[in-house]
Amino acid sequence: MFKINCLNPIANVGIDLLTEKYEKVDSYNEATALLVRSTSVHDLELPSSLEAIARAGAGVNNIPLDKCAESGIVVFNTPGANANGVKEIVMAALVMISRNLVDGINWVSSVKEEPELAKLVEKKKSKFVGSEIMGKKLGVIGLGAVGVLVANAANKLDMEVYGYDPFISVDTAWKLSKYIKHSKSVDEIFRECDFITVHVPSTEQTKGMFNAKSFEIMKDGVNILNFSRDTLVNEDDMIEALKSGKVGKYVTDFPNPKITTMEQVLAIPHLGASTSESEDNCAIMAVRQIMDYLENGNIKHSVNYPDCEMGVCTHAERIAINHRNIPNMLSQFTATFAKENINIPDMINKSKGQYAYTILDIDSPSTPEIAKKLREIDGVLKVRIIK
Repeated sequence: MFKINCLNPIANVGIDLLTEKYEKVDSYNEATALLVRSTSVHDLELPSSLEAIARAGAGVNNIPLDKCAESGIVVFNTPGANANGVKEIVMAALVMISRNLVDGINWVSSVKEEPELAKLVEKKKSKFVGSEIMGKKLGVIGLGAVGVLVANAANKLDMEVYGYDPFISVDTAWKLSKYIKHSKSVDEIFRECDFITVHVPSTEQTKGMFNAKSFEIMKDGVNILNFSRDTLVNEDDMIEALKSGKVGKYVTDFPNPKITTMEQVLAIPHLGASTSESEDNCAIMAVRQIMDYLENGNIKHSVNYPDCEMGVCTHAERIAINHRNIPNMLSQFTATFAKENINIPDMINKSKGQYAYTILDIDSPSTPEIAKKLREIDGVLKVRIIK
């Protein structure tokens, strides 16, 4: 029986996928797998029974990835499951700041009790004249699951779209409209675009990428949208850029007291993926990942171990091994089975950075002694008998 603990409420449409092989438990201390959204896992004492953590969302800053990898705990996320929700809010924000909708709505709210409201509106509406997005240049930094949808949607609205992503995947490249201009550097985006939207993870390379130096390259009055991570923007530099007029409007999904004091900031309460459809999609994807890993040993969309899939085992038994990515591991695994005269008809090995994962299908049942010998190999972090 696999025991599942939800650190946050997870949509029932996902939880309902669990079969009789699973039991939902109230404490993470006895869990085989965790499902999580925003709760921090960093300070939790993870139990030895834990095999996997699935984040119902894309960001995994709330999970200690290296600590989990060292314990043989595979961490999943759900890229693309909430992409459409984020795309829609980005497009909405583009229109809102172009047409001064928020300022106009707020003004109407402030004078809604005026008896001559209709006349007042006709007199004052010129204060809120905006511009159309058609023909404007939009730079999309990061062409992953969200970025490619934003780029294609903006192109269909007749914007001139520039896209930058040095790590774009083949699958994403196939989905990208042929009309998107492929920028060879992020500086081209900064230099050319009237609007810039960013869709990249927070890494040592991307933290603070919007700073005084990058603002200097940009057009005067550029509009910046950040539905990705607050740490991508140096907020002190952003405030100076807003004061000088270098940045016209800044849309952020990550409000805080410092940045929201600026009138040109449209601060949204982290609603990028807050749709019932996104929550359902993330829950379904996360639960399916957990089930496939626990039942078949397959890894898809892990952030700390390599993707590694062999379908359903059709042989006597399947062994899954989480280990460090160091030389001579495979030969030691196969030698262990050879000594017991056990044949390996199928196997797969993948690596990702410091860690690797191996699945071996064998022709006859293994024994606890064989599993013990595998665990004793230097560099092995976890051994599971799947079937």
